[in-house]
Amino acid sequence: MKIKTKALSYEEVMALPRPKHRNPLKPLFLLQLVVRVLAIFDLLPTKFTYKTHGMEKIGRKEPCLILMNHSSFIDLKIASRIFFPKPYGIICTTDGFVGKGLLMRLLGCIPTRKFVSDMTLIRDMEYLLKKKKTSVLMYPEAGYSFDGTATQLPRKMGVLLKKLGVPVVTVITQGAFARDPLYNCLQKRRVQVRADVKCLATAQELKNLTVAQLDAMLDEAFCFDNFRYQQENKIVIDEPFRADGLNRILYKCPHCHTEEKMLGQGITLTCGHCGKVYTLDEHGYLTAEDAAFTHIPDWYHWQRQRVRKELEDGAYRMEKDVAIAMLVDTKALYMVGEGVLTHDENGFRLTGCDGKLDYSQGPLACHTLNADYYWYEIGDVICIGNQDALYYCFPKDGDVVTKTRLATEELYKLKKKSKATVAV
Repeated sequence: MKIKTKALSYEEVMALPRPKHRNPLKPLFLLQLVVRVLAIFDLLPTKFTYKTHGMEKIGRKEPCLILMNHSSFIDLKIASRIFFPKPYGIICTTDGFVGKGLLMRLLGCIPTRKFVSDMTLIRDMEYLLKKKKTSVLMYPEAGYSFDGTATQLPRKMGVLLKKLGVPVVTVITQGAFARDPLYNCLQKRRVQVRADVKCLATAQELKNLTVAQLDAMLDEAFCFDNFRYQQENKIVIDEPFRADGLNRILYKCPHCHTEEKMLGQGITLTCGHCGKVYTLDEHGYLTAEDAAFTHIPDWYHWQRQRVRKELEDGAYRMEKDVAIAMLVDTKALYMVGEGVLTHDENGFRLTGCDGKLDYSQGPLACHTLNADYYWYEIGDVICIGNQDALYYCFPKDGDVVTKTRLATEELYKLKKKSKATVAV
């Protein structure tokens, strides 16, 4: 899947008029039907099945908030299979509207800037739920899972649930990540996919639950490990490309501690500095002589710990030459030039476009980072920005996307803790 791009100068993009807000539309049944039919062709090879738990507590026409984990591009098709013909709007990142805004609106999609504070989004959700009596599908993780475990949820999601006051449904998939993990260069594997659909709380139950209780219930629901699921259920993934791109998430060698020298290719992950070779076997284990890790999420967690230590020691700093694109409307992604992206304990700073661009973003701007691999087939990307403009930064070399996301999350935690300590 690609996105419409257009080359403009930074000044030209900043001078473009910003689109006016429009209320979301109730999805057209005919388009819902088309999506449902098209989903069949992608779901058939996965032998998709799902189970429901407590869904009888929700009225057939009662609108609800659907919270689904985000594993791969097949997620929307899974939702169509489960909930059709129930009308539901879909919270979608603004880039998904580029070049197809009318179609997305007719499908009931609600645009939002990922990981940017957006009170308009809550009003749009209330409008669909209350005025249009239409359910809303939301991916609370917002970003795809990098390592197959749950992406950190924003705190106090329970506040939103109580404010909306509608039944809450969770959809947790198994196999969707293994079929098409983000790091694997859009190569699909032969894997069965299933889902558990659960009524987390009815509208009445929400009234009797505290925000803390709801947050705890969500944390429990969004607790999963796709590699562990594969291993425990002895699911065989024997594609000869299963380790392609694995260096994107496992960027640091646990033996020599060198970064950005790992290479995932075929079925192996190799360090270009010390030569250590790991094999990703058919059941999702890493194997090597004197292996430091056999489980991918354990390696990923170790990297998180190392990043946090760098931050605590004041040693963390990322600085990369990047190609820069901007999003200010839904007409195109504007390619504006080149620059330098820096990340340290003070947050992000992006400079470039012949000195005309200088944007800074503090460490408390968001609890995580909008980051992706091979984004719209352009390249690995780090996105920062605000309500006025989003800046998509494509590093020219090195696997820095994962470390930057980990650093953003750990820096946010450290700054929040420090702020709370000062307040006391």
